Amino acid sequence: MGVPLQLSQDSESDALLDRDPLALLIGMLLDQQIPMEHAFWAPAELARRLGRDRLDARELAAHDPDALVGIFATPRALHRYPKSMAGRVQALCAALVETYDGDVTLVWDGVGDGAELLSRLVALPGFGKQKAQIFVALLGKQRGITPEGWREAAGSYGDEGAHRSVADVVDPESLLKVREFKQAAKAAAKAAKA
Repeated sequence: MGVPLQLSQDSESDALLDRDPLALLIGMLLDQQIPMEHAFWAPAELARRLGRDRLDARELAAHDPDALVGIFATPRALHRYPKSMAGRVQALCAALVETYDGDVTLVWDGVGDGAELLSRLVALPGFGKQKAQIFVALLGKQRGITPEGWREAAGSYGDEGAHRSVADVVDPESLLKVREFKQAAKAAAKAAKA
């Protein structure tokens, strides 16, 4: 299966990410414009608010959109932008139902190589190339899903020993290293603009 996940830095939330691949994919989708730990905490809280012990793509795809926004917006909000992110989660789940019969593992099961995996992820709503590359790296580094060429498909996020993204977070220390990398990258980008 891979290493025990520590992406939310909350044991109950990480336990759901470990046992529910849809929760992990939704956490990755939510990982924008909020702290990473909050994004990966949110799927467990979403499941709790729905009264479930795991998430179901069919249920989320069919959920009343306004009610789902309400679930996302209830304090502590699941995301900084509850309306748009509830819509993105619902669109993601609808695509999983339509393309993969609601089984998120079919996104990566049986892929021929890393390029195909990347292509399947990029085709999902809310997943651009960079987010898809990070998720390929996360699957390879922490879930043991390593089709041939996965590191190349993941780009620099697949580099061994890197601390670039959520794919490299395995404990509080590595989380700090990823934060330092991101801060340095932002500072370099800002300096380049000046």
